[in-house]
Amino acid sequence: MEGASQKAAVLLFGLLLVLIFQACNANICNVPVSDLMACKLAVTVSRSGTPPPSAKCCEVISRADLRCLCSHKNSKFLPLLGVDPYLAFQLPAKCRIPNAPQC
Repeated sequence: MEGASQKAAVLLFGLLLVLIFQACNANICNVPVSDLMACKLAVTVSRSGTPPPSAKCCEVISRADLRCLCSHKNSKFLPLLGVDPYLAFQLPAKCRIPNAPQC
């Protein structure tokens, strides 16, 4: 019985590693989630204020499918991730992305 429990635990751990790897390599609107982390400070409300987007953040936003990002405007998951939707949808303007859609 103990051997079966160990095998199940190893299998579960392996599955967990695969899921974590896939989540880290996931894309949102043609941009890897890991790249979007460059914008985290610019879309998070903090007591010390929200800094402007970094050059790296703006480069990431310039590669994104902005119409696709607009489809996430009313997502209930953004606040759960610590993202302020109002700040997030200001990024194209703050980054001076030309012809950005108005979400």
